[in-house]
Amino acid sequence: MAHVRTSFPVGPLPTAMGTAEFEPITPTAALLLLDGMESSYVDLADPSHLEFEYMQQMDLALAAHIPAPTPIRALHLGGAACTLARAWNATRPGSKQVVLEWDAKVGELARAFCDVPRAPAVKIRIQDARAGLDGFPANRFEVIVRDTFANGQVPDHLRTLGVAQAARRVLGERGLYLANLTDHPPLMMTRSEVQTIGAVFRHVLVIADPAILRGRRFGNLVICASDTPFITSQLIRQLRCLPLPVTTLLGDKLTAFTGTAPLLTDCP
Repeated sequence: MAHVRTSFPVGPLPTAMGTAEFEPITPTAALLLLDGMESSYVDLADPSHLEFEYMQQMDLALAAHIPAPTPIRALHLGGAACTLARAWNATRPGSKQVVLEWDAKVGELARAFCDVPRAPAVKIRIQDARAGLDGFPANRFEVIVRDTFANGQVPDHLRTLGVAQAARRVLGERGLYLANLTDHPPLMMTRSEVQTIGAVFRHVLVIADPAILRGRRFGNLVICASDTPFITSQLIRQLRCLPLPVTTLLGDKLTAFTGTAPLLTDCP
C-alpha cells in the first residue's frame, strides 16, 4: 500500500510567481494559500471532503448530470491542490482526470504534499489552461471545470467566447462545463460570462449565495452549461440542502439577470 502523507510543510514555499503556504486546520487538513489567498482545502484523511461551497455545488451539478459512482473523464483548468480531482477519484473510482496547472512549483507541491493520485487517475500537466484546452481533440472529456485565478480574478483569456467554443468542442454534446468565478456588485462580469457561455451552450444556469445575487457582498458564483438539459428539480432540491443554501438562476430569471450584457470576445 502506498504511503499516505499525514502532515504539511511549515512556512512559506516559493512558487513561480510568489509563495505558497499550508495553514493547518486539523492534524490532517490544511488550507493552501497562494500569495496569501485561500486556494484549496486539503483533507488527507478524507479526499472526498469538499470544504469550499463552490466545490460542493459543482459536485452536486455533476451528480445531477452523471450520477455517482459512474467514472468520468474530467479536465480541470486550474489545479492548485487538486482538491476536486481527488474527491472525484475517491467517489468515482476508475475516473481519468487531467489537471492543467501553469505554475510548475504549485504542481510539485500538490504531488509532494496533497496525496494526488498518480496518472492515469489524475494527470497534472504544466501548461496554460487556454493553450491546453485548445489542443485537446473533440469529445475528449465529459466534464470541464474552470477554476483558474490570478490576483483573485479569472484571467481575461479564459472568459471569452473562444473558450466556451473550445470547451463545447472538447466536451461533445452531453458534456458539462462548470465555471467558477468571483464578482463584485452589480455582477456585471457574471452577466457577461453567462451571456458568453449561453451563446455556445443550449442550457445554462447559475448557482450562488442569495446575498451575492442581491448585490450585498463579493463572492463565488458557479456557471453550469451543457447541451443536455439539467435535471433541475433534483439539483435545486439538493442545493437547498447544503450547509450554505444557494439560489439557482435559470430560464426566464436567468435571462432577466443577464439582460443586455455584452459578449466577451478574444482580442483581434
